[in-house]
Amino acid sequence: MGRPIVATYSLCACDLEAGQWGVVTESKFLAVGSIVPWAEPGAGAIATQSFANWRYGPDGLALLRQGLSASEVVERLTAADDDREQRQLGVVDAQGGSAAFTGSGCHGWAGGRNGHGYAAQGNILVSAETVDALAETFEATAGKPLTERLLESVAAAQAAGGDRRGQQSAALLVVERDGGYAGLSDVLVDLRVDDHPRPIDELQRLYDMHWALFGSTPRDEWLPVDEILRAEIGERLARLGQTDLAVWAAVENLEERIDGSDAIDPVVLDALRSAS
Repeated sequence: MGRPIVATYSLCACDLEAGQWGVVTESKFLAVGSIVPWAEPGAGAIATQSFANWRYGPDGLALLRQGLSASEVVERLTAADDDREQRQLGVVDAQGGSAAFTGSGCHGWAGGRNGHGYAAQGNILVSAETVDALAETFEATAGKPLTERLLESVAAAQAAGGDRRGQQSAALLVVERDGGYAGLSDVLVDLRVDDHPRPIDELQRLYDMHWALFGSTPRDEWLPVDEILRAEIGERLARLGQTDLAVWAAVENLEERIDGSDAIDPVVLDALRSAS
């Protein structure tokens, strides 16, 4: 049985101010998220694809951790790989430096673009417009959160043509030191759509759900709980057989959005109103 072709397009990127690195990817390939995206806070992000060499992920992160630049990592990984001409690789390092590699044996259209803070690459694409859309959308969305920029970029790439074989899977990985669940994980977002007719749309839906459960509304946008709102909350909890908002929120996986009783996150209030 031959080696799998991971024909895909991907975007590695970082937000140095936020201390975040991430990868978004899509492919006509089952479970692309299990192979292509790699990232580590303070080190960098990597995408490995096209007859993907899985070792490029952990080995590349190890090199980034040692302080090598993105271009040095690409050179090291590909120089040691006899099959490098069939590989495609994108790397963003700890300083936002980037590098991309497309071997001469990759199936067309294949190529990449990189700039400060991002590396975009793809193979078996409709045209170069897919990679152009990744790069240009990322550049145009500067100032937005990294997760949103990655999702907007991959959606624009699909609209520009995408994988010429069609769609099947997509994934989003974003890391930040202690930025994950309860501050005990470095994984801010790790979402995968393994098999779906519209994987990018599904990835966006999952991210919207992820943000609702684990995101954070700025405290100045929380609603003060006055007597009228406190009475409403109590009545709605009673309909659900509950007496404590924090207990109900924990059951609904919204505990990360509870902090005291004098103010309420509007996401929690909307969820409570929908449930009762």
